[in-house]
Amino acid sequence: MRVVHTVAELRAALAGQTGTALVPTMGNLHAGHMSLVELAKRHGRPVVASIFVNPLQFGAGEDFERYPRTLAADCEKLAAAGCDLVFAPDVAEMYPVPQTFTVQPPASLANDLCGAFRPGHFSGVATVVLKLFNLVQPRVAVFGKKDFQQLQVIRELVRQFNLPIDILAGGTLREADGLAMSSRNAYLGASERIQAPHLQRELAAIVAAVQAGEREFEALCATAGRHLRMAGWRVDYIALRDAATLQAPTPDSTRLVVLGAAWLGSTRLIDNLDFGLGHPA
Repeated sequence: MRVVHTVAELRAALAGQTGTALVPTMGNLHAGHMSLVELAKRHGRPVVASIFVNPLQFGAGEDFERYPRTLAADCEKLAAAGCDLVFAPDVAEMYPVPQTFTVQPPASLANDLCGAFRPGHFSGVATVVLKLFNLVQPRVAVFGKKDFQQLQVIRELVRQFNLPIDILAGGTLREADGLAMSSRNAYLGASERIQAPHLQRELAAIVAAVQAGEREFEALCATAGRHLRMAGWRVDYIALRDAATLQAPTPDSTRLVVLGAAWLGSTRLIDNLDFGLGHPA
């Protein structure tokens, strides 16, 4: 596996490649990321993983400075998983001049849910992803379903810009107690780690209720939020949406997603479960 740090090195390494698969990451990798690499390997080669902590998607007071940088360990994991190339630029390489051209996702998709609590976040995500797409020129790109709203933003970006890239969604990997794997789980203290799976359990309770026929969606979400607050969480949102549009479900919706974001102490956790009326995924 080769590791490159500059755009020139990246372009030289990929010259002539037409079937590249890209896995964009911010590093501090875990088994969930490795599952995305495995998915990428089934759909394209070479597999390129990018490792870049993108300042454009962090707001004031967020954790950009303390976000874990673990490049050496990440590269060991990627090599073991069969990744072919790692692109690990620094900020100056990705943004050699001030990034005054940015991608502005549609407000209906990006200003709700996480976007309501992290203004500008999805513009930062879409801008850096478009840059990575331009640099790598992948045929396929793989994103995790744990960041469900991000996945939908990227799908819409590809559709509106007519990019010849297939976006693949990798399923959320979980710890034995149901907690979604996340780089930010490392921030949790011991007691918080015990409490952390509560978010997934509340989302699963909503899925079970809907699959049993309950249709008072707002009441179900309000109850889940109340349970979390009673347990000491600070809840940003619990919401049930159409999985294809991220808008409110309609009678024609065939697949739903329940999403949640909440804080345990200083750590913000997100999770989601998408499901039809038969089986959660």
